[in-house]
Amino acid sequence: MKLTLRRIGNSLGVIIPRRALESWGLREGECLELTESGIRPPASGRGSPHDVLDTLKRNLAVAVAARFTANQIRAHSLANLHRWKESGAWVSAYAEWLQILERGTDGELFAALLGRDERSNRLRQSPPYVGMLPREDVRKLNEEAAA
Repeated sequence: MKLTLRRIGNSLGVIIPRRALESWGLREGECLELTESGIRPPASGRGSPHDVLDTLKRNLAVAVAARFTANQIRAHSLANLHRWKESGAWVSAYAEWLQILERGTDGELFAALLGRDERSNRLRQSPPYVGMLPREDVRKLNEEAAA
């Protein structure tokens, strides 16, 4: 995502989209860290390793939802699921994804991708949309999560 530098008083700043802040679990008045590689949520207080992984998986889903249409996500995900089923690499979450992708509305698809509920979080642990984001973007999100 590109952020435009804007004049804010005598300084320059950026406006961070609400979706990005929500994916980081941040609200007005909270702090971000500025590093040589970019802006990110503060490293301290991120929670357990499971919380960090859950946040990473949601950030990956947010990036997919921001760049692709529901139809593009469906097509790519269904191709992955069919390939995995033929190769015998199948888990119960894939059956749930298959139902969402084949019979669910766009709203149901994006709810599974972006939701903060237990089911969405569980489904994101076995995402069928892998391979949609450029490797560099995935690497950057992984580095941010590890920092």
